[in-house]
Amino acid sequence: MTRLRARVVLDYPFVAPATDGSAVEVAPSILWVRMPMPMALDHINVYLLRAEEGWTLIDTGLNTELTRERWEHIAATHLQGLPIVRLVCTHMHYDHAGLASWLCERFNIPLYMTHGEYYMMRALAEPMPDPLPQAQAEFYQRAGMPQERVDRMWKAMRKDPFLPPQPNSFTRLRGGDELQLGGRSWRVVIGEGHSPEHACLYCEQEEILIAGDQLLPRISSNVLVTGIEPEANPLKLWLESLTRLEQLAPCTLVLPSHERVFRGLHARTQELREHHEHQFVLLRAHLTTHASCTAFEAMQCLFPRLRGPVDDMLALGESIAHLSWLRYEGVLRRVLDEDGVYRFALAAPSFALTLPPPDATESPELAEASHARH
Repeated sequence: MTRLRARVVLDYPFVAPATDGSAVEVAPSILWVRMPMPMALDHINVYLLRAEEGWTLIDTGLNTELTRERWEHIAATHLQGLPIVRLVCTHMHYDHAGLASWLCERFNIPLYMTHGEYYMMRALAEPMPDPLPQAQAEFYQRAGMPQERVDRMWKAMRKDPFLPPQPNSFTRLRGGDELQLGGRSWRVVIGEGHSPEHACLYCEQEEILIAGDQLLPRISSNVLVTGIEPEANPLKLWLESLTRLEQLAPCTLVLPSHERVFRGLHARTQELREHHEHQFVLLRAHLTTHASCTAFEAMQCLFPRLRGPVDDMLALGESIAHLSWLRYEGVLRRVLDEDGVYRFALAAPSFALTLPPPDATESPELAEASHARH
């Protein structure tokens, strides 16, 4: 995820809970809890919705012993004698669904997810083989990433300690479904781009959005092209998803998966659009002064301060996503050179763009656009 220097003023009506199993009530019968994560993004928000029959859990945290201990603490201290009756996972990333199997078995509850998220989660359940399958190896070759950097990246990824066991069944969520959870009616609003079929939940009567990773207050969720779907245009889907969120009430209370609960939905969606527009500007300016570039070279332009192999994977995928959007919009053309590497260039001189020299008045987005977070 990319951290942005905030320009818009959002309203944060609550102090965040600690990651020790504490809970904050953000609306009647809705608890906000934070689970710890041992990484730069050091927490995930999960939510508990109370109804007469029991509690609905929203997302899980990572597959770690510490997270399991936090759930046991929550079950012992916050549930007011009521059972847990279901688990909803907004999407398949393992900070959101990593304990789905354990929670469903521990409390004998059903899992609710969208079809696309459940089956993508199952498809990615195993580490990438070594050596890489041909299609994956070709993806990185065509991106122009040096082989030693590819090898280093996947060596680190294969040591991932958080890969979870997979739940064996689920109840399907679809866009537009109305769920009765916690004494409220929640409409499923689908987001795309960050993951295949991300489920947000919107309570129209009380203007509350459980946003998952689809809308975060200070960081922009990763929008990646990967070797699984190398010709995808996920930024188009992401921007269309922002349009769907902009149909919701402007005073909506947003319950995100990271950072703080906030109000200011429309201001934040506009800021996210502007962030991606500035990434497009950076790429057009780069290709105005360079005849062409590979995806790897574009990554170095957009994200010059990467911290390690995982950042490489995220930054390359996001760079290709921006190049792909520009290519599908007709701004760039792509040619496969004789070395098997894709090179991108401006499709016409009219798309050339020159940036002013950096100075004290440089926009916050351009100053921060290169700082990769995950």
